[in-house]
Amino acid sequence: MSDGPPSVGAQLRAAPPDRLSEVTAEHLRAHYSADRVEVLLGDLSLSGLWPVLDPEGPTGGTLEQRCFGSQLPVVDPRPDGPAKVLLPLTVWGDRLGVLSLETGRETTRDLTAQLAVIADELAMALRTADRDTDRYHKVRRRQRLTMAAELQWDLLPGRSLNGERFRLAGALEPAYAVYGDHYDWSVTGDRLTVTVLNGHGDGIEAALLTAVAVNAMRNARRSGAGIVEQAELASDAVYSRHGGNSYVATLLLEIGLTDGAVEAVDAGSPKAMVAHNGDIRPITLEQQLPLGMFGDNRYETQKFQLEPGDRLLVTSDGVHAAAPGGRVPYGTSALLTALRRTRLQPPSEAVGTVVRALREYHNGLDADDDAVLVCLDWVR
Repeated sequence: MSDGPPSVGAQLRAAPPDRLSEVTAEHLRAHYSADRVEVLLGDLSLSGLWPVLDPEGPTGGTLEQRCFGSQLPVVDPRPDGPAKVLLPLTVWGDRLGVLSLETGRETTRDLTAQLAVIADELAMALRTADRDTDRYHKVRRRQRLTMAAELQWDLLPGRSLNGERFRLAGALEPAYAVYGDHYDWSVTGDRLTVTVLNGHGDGIEAALLTAVAVNAMRNARRSGAGIVEQAELASDAVYSRHGGNSYVATLLLEIGLTDGAVEAVDAGSPKAMVAHNGDIRPITLEQQLPLGMFGDNRYETQKFQLEPGDRLLVTSDGVHAAAPGGRVPYGTSALLTALRRTRLQPPSEAVGTVVRALREYHNGLDADDDAVLVCLDWVR
């Protein structure tokens, strides 16, 4: 790639956190003859892309959705006018939105590569700025969150994560009113830790319960503890607060990214299944007591093996046990059908496919429980 205009990175680092979109737009106009610049962010349910610079402007259409879904630049040459260029805004696989602009310059591969670097710098800045401004939060939420949902979204690690040997994504449902269901993950070296939680109860009490468990497990993990110690510290923390009257069903997984070996602590209702070449098999584990059900709960690990190309799906009971209107539970066969439809999709798209199928299964009925699902592809 030939030398181009100066990087926008230094300007973004010097800018106020709520002005990142404007700084990027000014840079693109000054150095790339850009016009009609817009930053579009995905909403919490990832059902639409919404403008930051002009909140009353058009939302993302077919081309923007194609860019967001494929995670590749999209160029619309428009022979009768300036070319439209769309670039994904992504950080470590976490899809934030799309950078859109028009330019009168020839859209060569070199130009597109330069614009992609700008989009990457903007994406990193946007993710960092969320701690210090509410501007981007307001764009992403299309209705008011419940207090419980506010707690849960602030506690999430992100919505997707990519590494050299894995692709990972998670989803919460309903996005604006989730209660006690949650997921967490962390990658360090060749180890990936994934947890899926289902807090007992409803409303903000369930969210607070889950927050205690998640932070206790993070505290143990960040001190170098394995998943057994993580589970035991979280169980002790929950029990000391609730005395066994409330508990958290949890599945903790530690995945070896070099060999696919998985260690698991099954402490309740989340379920796991593995898809490989169209074949789907449940992971059968011996279920131990939920976190905080009794004092001094102690846990043991169990093991299973992933093969290259395996897709691991973990769901809370709001997914696999959903039985709207007395129907057969969603996990009996409808979940398997939905999972098969995702065979050619990356995890970030696959979780959306399963969530939409779950909504259709409810057929307009309100869900009795909130739901979480996590999808992992392992490649060696």
